[in-house]
Amino acid sequence: MEKSALIFRGCYDNHHFCLAILFSFLFCTLFLSFRAPNKALTFKHLNPATTTDPCFGRYVYIHQLPSRFNDDLLHNCHTLTRGTDKPNMCPYMQNMGLGPQILTSQGVLTNNTWYATNQFLLEVIFHNRMTKYACLTNDSSVASAIFVPFYAGLDVSRFLWLSNLTHRDSSGRDLLQWLANRPEWKKMWGRDHFLISGRIAWDFRRQRDEESYWGSKFRFLPESMNMSMLAVEASSWNNDYAIPYPTSFHPSDDTQVLQWQKKIRHQKRPYLFTFTGAPRPELEGSIRGKIIDQCRASSVCKFVDCSYGVERCDDPVNVIKVFRSSVFCLQPQGDSYTRRSIFDSMLAGCIPVFFHPGTAYSQYKWHLPRNRTGYSVYIPVKDVKQWNTSVEEVLLGISESEVLAMREEVIKVIPNIIYADPRSKLDFFEDAFDLAVKGMLERIEKVREATRRGRDPSIGFADEDHYKYTFSQSYS
Repeated sequence: MEKSALIFRGCYDNHHFCLAILFSFLFCTLFLSFRAPNKALTFKHLNPATTTDPCFGRYVYIHQLPSRFNDDLLHNCHTLTRGTDKPNMCPYMQNMGLGPQILTSQGVLTNNTWYATNQFLLEVIFHNRMTKYACLTNDSSVASAIFVPFYAGLDVSRFLWLSNLTHRDSSGRDLLQWLANRPEWKKMWGRDHFLISGRIAWDFRRQRDEESYWGSKFRFLPESMNMSMLAVEASSWNNDYAIPYPTSFHPSDDTQVLQWQKKIRHQKRPYLFTFTGAPRPELEGSIRGKIIDQCRASSVCKFVDCSYGVERCDDPVNVIKVFRSSVFCLQPQGDSYTRRSIFDSMLAGCIPVFFHPGTAYSQYKWHLPRNRTGYSVYIPVKDVKQWNTSVEEVLLGISESEVLAMREEVIKVIPNIIYADPRSKLDFFEDAFDLAVKGMLERIEKVREATRRGRDPSIGFADEDHYKYTFSQSYS
């Protein structure tokens, strides 16, 4: 009270002093009023829920599709065998798509976490993981993304070898017609919708309506062009995104991940490098023939011939046993840019050696480190006929300290490239599913932000990137 009285008396005795205080107050008020709108804009888009709701910006709504687009395919699993090397695909439907559990491995694997997983069942595994996602919502109006549980790869596998193009395209057309009639579609005209394929994205991008051209044209249909697809290999179009092939390791808790990492960290590796695969003499430009020749001529290379009937390369025990015994694993292109072996070998702590940027670097950007030299070796092959690099000499030129650092980086990446058991969850680690959903949510939010800023969200959304798989300066 003493201070207030003194100030009041000072103003009373000296009106110039009082006026100075008054004008100062008015100036500060005006100054802050001009600055206040910027502050208000900063918080304008922040919903009060953002500070209390851990799922804000992460909600996903799952479409309840007619069963012909998913469950019926599993019930009629005997129709899915064509195009695989399996006499019967039905056993791989077990354990929510993980396949039969591997009960004995002669100490090669860890217990209770390994399954004979078929890569085409990724659609089922992902769907089952999504049903356990922490931020699901039944209210599509609050969803940041809409998941479409269409088993696209399983469906098209029944028709890929048929000459009738109508059969190849029919399910995709019917699905898109169903989606376009749903109220959720009109919210962003499908640009918040995404789906998953256990096949490569190229299988859905038939360039022409001619019987000799491969695949369906699902991804070229107008509504599909507004959606995003996750696939084990992306195409060169911007609305296709690559996520890891499923391996056979499906842990149910963090401890099992740590145990496996510890096991392979101290593994003895008698082979300098390994190639597991089959020659591709029918593919012009394939480097596999030269790689196999070099491996066979080397005393420090292990070649596992996956030609039909030679060795069982679909047996996870055999595959991991070889990869865990090797320092480096060669990963040339397969029938397409990518191959499952990339992830099987990294799972075993084997450092991958790539020969083309489209095999990994321009594919799995959400799951593999940006610093490619930290976890892999790159030996570019631009022209097979002129290529005469000695793989053995290149690998022998890498110091022991570099090898140890690269292997540790590979082991560190393991959680990123595995799919945890859908019946449980990891607490500490983010797995391939978690990173895929996170990446998709970020992608959709960028589209929303473009719309908020008044830009056309279709610009660039589904454009083709002609340089995605070329030997650019980044991958020279």
